[in-house]
Amino acid sequence: MLRKEFRIILLSLLVSFLLTAAKFTAYFLTHSVAILSDALESIINVVAGAFASYSIFLAGKPRDENHPYGHGKVEFFSIGFEGAMIFIAGCLIWVKAAQYFWGESQLREVTQGIWLISATTLVNLFLGLYLVRVGRRLSSITISGNGQHIMTDVYSSLGLIVALAAIHFTGWTWLDPAVSVIMGGLILRKGYQLLRRSVSGLMDETDMQVVDRVIQILRAHRRDTWIDVHNMRVQQYGNNYHIDCHVTLPYYLELSQAHDELKAIEMLVNREFPNSEVEFFIHPDPCIPACCHYCQLAQCPVRSEAFTGKITWKRENVLPNRKHG
Repeated sequence: MLRKEFRIILLSLLVSFLLTAAKFTAYFLTHSVAILSDALESIINVVAGAFASYSIFLAGKPRDENHPYGHGKVEFFSIGFEGAMIFIAGCLIWVKAAQYFWGESQLREVTQGIWLISATTLVNLFLGLYLVRVGRRLSSITISGNGQHIMTDVYSSLGLIVALAAIHFTGWTWLDPAVSVIMGGLILRKGYQLLRRSVSGLMDETDMQVVDRVIQILRAHRRDTWIDVHNMRVQQYGNNYHIDCHVTLPYYLELSQAHDELKAIEMLVNREFPNSEVEFFIHPDPCIPACCHYCQLAQCPVRSEAFTGKITWKRENVLPNRKHG
């Protein structure tokens, strides 16, 4: 699968390089600062694509003694690097726009610029949609992040086309730097979002969507011997996950029986994450009398309290480090 990811990101890199060349051609024809802004963002697509190619190559390396969880964390460095480059591009665009506000406009050949940017936008649209779809299917944050960035480029290019058309028909050249300022703001926002995602991944911030998905899977296939699940922690390494949790089991189970129960949990979740590897470190907790009132094991030989009701598993009782009830 990683070889496929590598081929996809190389395709993105090649297309982005060709589109960047086309956008700079449009800039030299028109001298439009708004087109220059679009071209600068495309340079980031090329740089980010190159870094993403390396990160996918590195993420595909097997675990070793120095990296017992694999090399998947490099993907968070990849989107962080891309976010930083986008942020810098946004700042450069604002600087260039400010210079054009105070200088004399040199716009020319606007019609040719419109056609060139329209062509690059169409190609980018197909590429971005393809990368987002494949990235989700392969659970690759690098491919998905690259696709989202390209889709942002598409939206800004559409706004640019509208602005160039308005300039062509009205002669309002002040629209050129004004649109550039708006595009710079959108680019800065996207750069911040990617940086935020990178930092959260490197700091092992909990992805609540993954937590909810794991809880839903366990809840749907819950066994009576799984009295409760608590102290759950989820870490992401590329498109793989490492999950720590405690599972309360009947205290009288033999070691082999407890092992089978925990193995069933690991196999169950991995089956529901077909494009990822989910590694579990599960700590078995013995039940205590306080668990009896929500334990659903009808034939329990040591029950000391009557069953009063099932406790639904959710974030509020699965994440804290304590037994339910």
